[in-house]
Amino acid sequence: MWNGRVGLTLARCVATAVLGLFLTPQSKAQTTVDVSGRYQCAQAKVRGKVMPCKAAPLILKNDGRFELRGWEGSYLVNGEWVELSDSLIKTRAKIVPGHKIVLRYYGKHGLVEMTYERRVAEMGKTKLS
Repeated sequence: MWNGRVGLTLARCVATAVLGLFLTPQSKAQTTVDVSGRYQCAQAKVRGKVMPCKAAPLILKNDGRFELRGWEGSYLVNGEWVELSDSLIKTRAKIVPGHKIVLRYYGKHGLVEMTYERRVAEMGKTKLS
């Protein structure tokens, strides 16, 4: 009688485990987004006011390095964020639809939001860059 209970309990545990494996949603493999390229500053928002941007471009290289106004370091894509870092500073910028990267930081005028946009096709050309 005792062997029957153990066998039944064991069978229930195995059945529950197998059911759990099949019914749990499968996690999607995280696809790596290629964000490398040259991003021109499209607009700047300082203290809530949108203004045209004349800043230097953000360059994300294929090898995981970046350049921004003389600041050089490495970058890593983590979900919807691009993490920019060097030996002292680490910040992150949000990837938004339309080949854009939005970098927010506190400058001498308060919160600054820089929107960088990648130009995928130049005027007059049909090939994508």
